[in-house]
Amino acid sequence: MESMHEANLVVIRAFGTAAEAEQAKSALESAGIASMIQADSVGGMRPHVAWASGGYKILVREDDADEASAILSAGA
Repeated sequence: MESMHEANLVVIRAFGTAAEAEQAKSALESAGIASMIQADSVGGMRPHVAWASGGYKILVREDDADEASAILSAGA
């Protein structure tokens, strides 16, 4: 399996807070799906910037996107 840095990554969902994004990331990783959070929060100093720029985005490998979306939808 290719690493996250070598894969085509897609955004499957965005959240309004870092805590929500971390919960989603944890759920995906518990299911064996690697994921990462992308957000511009100015190094954590200004979380409102992340919210204003589309939120805390969950990225997964393109091949995992359908399964990851289903996992997050089931937990919603």
